[in-house]
Amino acid sequence: MEKKEFERPYIKKIRAGVPSKFGMPVQAEPVTHIDGVPVAELITDFGSPLFVISEKSIRRTYREALEAFRSRYPEVQFAWSYKTNYLDAVCRTYHSEGSWAEVVSGFEYDKALSNGIKGSQIIFNGPEKSRDDIVKATENNSLIHIDHFDELYMVTEVAETLGKKPRVAIRINMDTGIYPMWDRFGFNYENGEAWDAINRIMMTGKLELTGLHTHIGTYMLAVNAYAVAASKLADLAVRIERKYETSIKYIDMGGGFASRNTLKGAYLPGRDTVPSFDDYANAITGALLNSEINPGRLPLLILETGRALVDDAGYLLGTVLANKRLSDGRRSTIIDAGVNILFTSFWYEHEFYPAKHTSDHLEETTIYGPLCMNIDVLRESVAFPLLRRGDNFVVKRVGAYNMTQWMQFITLRPAVVMIDEAGKPHIIRERETVDTVTHNEIVPTHLKSE
Repeated sequence: MEKKEFERPYIKKIRAGVPSKFGMPVQAEPVTHIDGVPVAELITDFGSPLFVISEKSIRRTYREALEAFRSRYPEVQFAWSYKTNYLDAVCRTYHSEGSWAEVVSGFEYDKALSNGIKGSQIIFNGPEKSRDDIVKATENNSLIHIDHFDELYMVTEVAETLGKKPRVAIRINMDTGIYPMWDRFGFNYENGEAWDAINRIMMTGKLELTGLHTHIGTYMLAVNAYAVAASKLADLAVRIERKYETSIKYIDMGGGFASRNTLKGAYLPGRDTVPSFDDYANAITGALLNSEINPGRLPLLILETGRALVDDAGYLLGTVLANKRLSDGRRSTIIDAGVNILFTSFWYEHEFYPAKHTSDHLEETTIYGPLCMNIDVLRESVAFPLLRRGDNFVVKRVGAYNMTQWMQFITLRPAVVMIDEAGKPHIIRERETVDTVTHNEIVPTHLKSE
């Protein structure tokens, strides 16, 4: 008979009833399957660490968000935020659901075109657009969101050269009661800069002002800020109609909706405090419908949310490398995934789970990645079971930004797998190799070995 491993005794507090002021009691229920596929099987087949995307989750969350807005406002259009996750399989999933593309660089613009999106369904945001980008976007009839006066002058010059009116909007920053106020991007509402830009566009007659755009921040928990922003954009739309007897075609409220991840330093977990899509939709659509905009000419409502749509669909799978005690007696666990691929661990308290039942005993643990850098800390302190070398773990809600902000640093980047709605895994990005990294390197002749 095989001898069981020793596990030291411990006292476990029994918690029953309603949550305490700190939320629900800490538990470590294992995540053994993702969309019916065993975690152990995924790691065996595709390696460790490994990103996994759930197509089912993407589609379910998208439809939930769309329904929240369409049930409250007549015309709604989502535009997938490429910077949030621009893996082609992810983008095409959103496009197949009817989403347009929102891009912030020439690289992302070309990616959207290659994914089959018509130019007229691409929104070009961001402060850095080259003249060639503007020409391409104009020729493709895309929506160009002007960020500053220098860009306005360049777009006007391109219009003169091409003899074609670009479809433009201006990005507007404003005080919505949120600190710090995002005023780096766009034209300010309060000091009159936005109205000045609008008048310059309208009076040149060389550009077609089709919309107004704002993006008030990121991970926004205060839905009233969106109501304030929507009211101010509606005010500008009314002023444009009164002065120029023309109606704008759309109001773009940007993104910034929070996912259910928990921010570092937060008092309560994100799943208990983050507003729902219904909450955001009530605030935005209520402000527009209650504004002075002519109800017979309501503008299209565009939303560019990324994080809240894809975070829940992403998982990071990995393996424990070692356990050790720090000099002060704290327990630490070293895993094979670092901050180079889980960039959001710098601002989220990510949820770590064992991939199988190992122990009921939890201990406050610091989780380190494999990088030879002291900053490679994925959790400063988390109640975690006593995993051993070779045990697997799962991190939830990592679909946003980690696969665009990741770095090839010290270790190679892992593969990404998408599980389709039928439960079949597909490789959507190959694991890197040394050749991947060195492909674009050129060694001078005098340094080549003979």
